[in-house]
Amino acid sequence: MYSADRCLFVDSIRVSRQDGLFPSDKIVPSSFVSSISLKTQKCFVDKNENVCLVSCSWGGQTLGPVKSRRSGGKGGWVLSVSLSREEGYVGDSGEDWGQNGDNNLETVEEVKEKKGSGALNTTKHLWAGAVAAMVSRTFIAPLERLKLEYIVRGEKRSLIELIKWIAASEGLKGFWKGNFLNILRTAPFKAINFYAYDIYRSQLLKLSGNEEATNSERFLAGAAAGITATLLCLPMDTIRTVMVAPGGEALGGLIGAFCHMIQTEGFFSLYKGLVPSIISMAPSGAVFYGVYDILKSAYLHSPEGRKRIQDMKQGGQELNAFEQLELGPVRTLLYGAIAGACSEAATYPFEVVRRHLQMQVRATKLGALATCVKIVQQGGISALYAGLIPSLLQVLPSAAISYLVYEFMKIVLKVEPA
Repeated sequence: MYSADRCLFVDSIRVSRQDGLFPSDKIVPSSFVSSISLKTQKCFVDKNENVCLVSCSWGGQTLGPVKSRRSGGKGGWVLSVSLSREEGYVGDSGEDWGQNGDNNLETVEEVKEKKGSGALNTTKHLWAGAVAAMVSRTFIAPLERLKLEYIVRGEKRSLIELIKWIAASEGLKGFWKGNFLNILRTAPFKAINFYAYDIYRSQLLKLSGNEEATNSERFLAGAAAGITATLLCLPMDTIRTVMVAPGGEALGGLIGAFCHMIQTEGFFSLYKGLVPSIISMAPSGAVFYGVYDILKSAYLHSPEGRKRIQDMKQGGQELNAFEQLELGPVRTLLYGAIAGACSEAATYPFEVVRRHLQMQVRATKLGALATCVKIVQQGGISALYAGLIPSLLQVLPSAAISYLVYEFMKIVLKVEPA
């Protein structure tokens, strides 16, 4: 599990007491430090830079494991040792330390930042999701444009004819129309989504006390993450839909569309389609994250997966970021694509209803159910799946690239588990 390839040298340790023996933390004298002998100079270092010595001894007594961790990459190793003795140790003050094992003498070097927590790690976690969204959305922007033409404008032409029409009327850049706004919408959405899923899954894991999340916990965490991201990011999605709808070009861009909606329909018009959005994103998030996690877990528990993890640990620091991917680049892309396709197919009708709700004006506004009935009456059940093929063509590479870039960025940014 670990590679014994680094040495840890103890220069100083800090003492703190909970019973008031010391009014404040004190640096233990070097004579006390030198009295602690380590059984071995070798320490175990894992891929997350955690260090653990076998044990150490003091005055013939075996002490607990010595654990260390990296202090944000700045400075040296941070040593934490818990010492206890049944007989106790009498200090210079004549008072007894650790009598009958009731008290512990805890020696720690001062830590400014805890590993795996804090604002810096949260920021890196969010950036990993945001970069994943930027890269994937830019890559599949032409397919996103085609999907919106079918859903929003009710396009009747074939896919090939529509591609030719956009190229002839707007040129190549027409396929990336609205991509910047799409990135502004999806980058925070994906960042919150990925981060929220990891947080919710971690909390559910703590509540259950299991070593690994169950499938139901994965689905629940995914649903909660989808709802959280939807509540925070829906206004930007509504503005973008209005901009690409017929007549949206005349509104004057992002700011113009925002002001127009506020002035004509009020602030809450930004949350058009909130209910179907939540109804859509809850199962979508559950399937998207749940399926990927289940596939990943199944592989890592397989003989091939266990062998890969073992090979990665033996490779240590020599591996690049792509080689450190637990699933490997190809499998990460494949599992991401499968998860995205399952999620899109399961929730696509909700997406169609939501888009129609966002295009409605106050005078002719209908509820979610009434809008769904109207769509079916006008185009049949198949109208609820209008644009599904180009949508799947968009989702497959989008989901695949999202997961690949997200997992890659977590390694590059050294994101700690939530």
